[in-house]
Amino acid sequence: MNPNTVKESDLHAYVDGALPAPEREAIARLLAELPGEAKRVRDYQEQKQAINHLYGATLDEPIPDRLRAMATPPHLPDSTASAALPHGHPGRLPSWSLQRIAAGILIAILGGAAGWIAHGQYPSAERIAAAVPLPRQAAIAHAVYSPDVRRPVEVSGEQEEQLVTWLSKRIGTPVKPPKLGKLGYELVGGRLLPGNIGPVAQFMYQDGTGQRLTLFVSTENTANQETAFRFAQEGPVNVFYWIDGKFGYALSATIDKGELARLATAVYEQIEGK
Repeated sequence: MNPNTVKESDLHAYVDGALPAPEREAIARLLAELPGEAKRVRDYQEQKQAINHLYGATLDEPIPDRLRAMATPPHLPDSTASAALPHGHPGRLPSWSLQRIAAGILIAILGGAAGWIAHGQYPSAERIAAAVPLPRQAAIAHAVYSPDVRRPVEVSGEQEEQLVTWLSKRIGTPVKPPKLGKLGYELVGGRLLPGNIGPVAQFMYQDGTGQRLTLFVSTENTANQETAFRFAQEGPVNVFYWIDGKFGYALSATIDKGELARLATAVYEQIEGK
């Protein structure tokens, strides 16, 4: 193992607890000498914890009938069944195999969404049909960054002017955070995140008790002209979202639906200039 660098695959295996004890101890020693790599591991661990918190319960849900059907071999006549199936094959996958298939599909979906957040890799325009929906993007971003104590944002609310200038330049259009002080929420700051085909902005707010909410702003919605308020629930995260021209807005928090609706209305009225 190179004493100055650690492979990306080793870091992920370390975070997942998939390394043998000697290799894990070697990685731990190297991380103690490489602050940059150690920070990446902490970020991965926080991300994994947040996504597990958001979607972990899904792994315990019953396996859908459609998935069971996909994992069940087609009916074969008695004369051909023994020749078509491997020796000792029961003709139907055991329940543990079905669970692994379901878990694999879920991990693939979540891994793709989390990967875009963690690494800034955007899918091509041809893959827009398989893009992550706006409320899910917003909920995952909220779950990943709102618990962060050390660095929940990239630019703090104390530098709001610089934050607005930076995000507007990166997104390619003017964008600014609404004022929610009268409702008890002050701007913590904001950060740039990867969307489906380009950058998006996230503004974070916090009240006096430490409760946080995030406003996710996307400019990837030229094909969707639906402007009505919509509600989605992703695990413990409630999301109100709407489309305004090319902009997509999603307000996320782990607070009561009614309270979040009140805040979302205030955000909408400010954005619309009412």
